[in-house]
Amino acid sequence: MHNMFMNRLSTEKREQIVRAMVEGNSVRSITRMTGVCQEAILKLLRDLGAACAAHHDTAVRNVPTRRVQCDEIWSFCYAKDKNASKEKKAEGAGSVWTWMALDADSKLIVSYLCGGRDASWGMSFMEDLASRVASRVQITTDGHNVYAEAVEGAFGIDVDYAMLIKLYGSPAVSDTRYSPGEVIGTEIKIKAGNPDPRHISTSYVERQNLTMRMSMRRFTRLTNAFSKKLENHIHAISLYVVYYNFCRVHQTLRVTPAMEAGLADHIWEIEELLALMETASRKAA
Repeated sequence: MHNMFMNRLSTEKREQIVRAMVEGNSVRSITRMTGVCQEAILKLLRDLGAACAAHHDTAVRNVPTRRVQCDEIWSFCYAKDKNASKEKKAEGAGSVWTWMALDADSKLIVSYLCGGRDASWGMSFMEDLASRVASRVQITTDGHNVYAEAVEGAFGIDVDYAMLIKLYGSPAVSDTRYSPGEVIGTEIKIKAGNPDPRHISTSYVERQNLTMRMSMRRFTRLTNAFSKKLENHIHAISLYVVYYNFCRVHQTLRVTPAMEAGLADHIWEIEELLALMETASRKAA
C-alpha cells in the first residue's frame, strides 16, 4: 500500500477520496479502495472540512427563505457517554449533537452546529440562523425545551414560530433500541407570531437527518465507524453540508439546493470543492 501524502496526491486521487467520503465510506474502506494511507485521507478531510466551513459561513447569507425546519441529530465521538471518562469527555468524547436548520422550499441547509444539546448551544444555533435569513421566517422545531427561549432570544418578535411535538406510544430510546416508539399523535404549540398551520412541519429536516446518516459513515449505528476525534467529526459534517448544498442534485428539485435558493448558478463539481482549500490558503497567507 502506497504511503501517499497530501502534496503527492493528484487531483484525480483527491476527487476519488472526497467522492468516497460523501457517499458514506469509512476512512479504512477509502484506504483499501484508493491505496492512500489513513493519515493522508484525514489530512485532506481536515483541510477540506475547514475550507468548507469557511465557505458556508460566507456564502450562505441573506437566504430568501420563508419557512425553516429545525432538528437535532445524535451521534457520538470516541465512546458513548456511559463509557467515556471525565478526561475523555473534556476532549470531546461522548454524545455529539448536530443542529440543523433546513429551508423547506429549496432544501438548503441554512445553518448547522455541532456540540451539546443544552440552552447555550440552542442559543448559538438560533443566533447563527437569524444572521443568515433575509426576512421574517416561519420556524418549526420539535419539542426540545431549549428552542423556545433560543428562538425568542435570536429573533425577538420578528418570527412566526411553532413547536411540533410528537406523542409516542412507548419509550422512544434505550441503549439497545434505535427506533422510536410508534407515533400516536402530534401536538402543536404556537410560540410566537402567526405561523401558517399548513406549514407547521419537521418532515423535510427529519428526511435530511436520514440523508446525513446515509452519507456519512460516522453516523451509521452499530458499527465501529464512529468518529474517534471530535475535530474530524466536525470537519466531516462541514464537508457534507457544502457538498449537499452545492454539489448534490436534489431528486425532487432537479437542481442543487444552492441553485434553488439563488446562491449558485450551476451544479458544483468535486474539483470546485477542492478549490476551496486553495482559496482558504490564499486568505490565510
